[in-house]
Amino acid sequence: MGAWYWWMLLGMALVTYIPRAFPLTFLEGKELPSVISGVLRNIPFAVLGALIFPAILYVQAGNLLFGIIGTISAFTLAIISSNVMVVVLGTIAILAGYSLLF
Repeated sequence: MGAWYWWMLLGMALVTYIPRAFPLTFLEGKELPSVISGVLRNIPFAVLGALIFPAILYVQAGNLLFGIIGTISAFTLAIISSNVMVVVLGTIAILAGYSLLF
């Protein structure tokens, strides 16, 4: 392995570590305003939506209905539950059941 590999590994470690260490170091014991807390609480859903939406049109060899069912089930589960894992696992279960039936 070349030196570029180790520099890249070190760079990725720093880019991952700094955003996680900064809040723990400088915001410890401080309470965030409710607006910022609300935004931070919704980031996982926003990221999940940004990751899923482009794939809706390119799933199951072009079967658009599969993507639409997945989207509707994810939105429904997101409205019902506030847990990201429930949304992800529930949507996977619904689409697995759909693919078994059809």
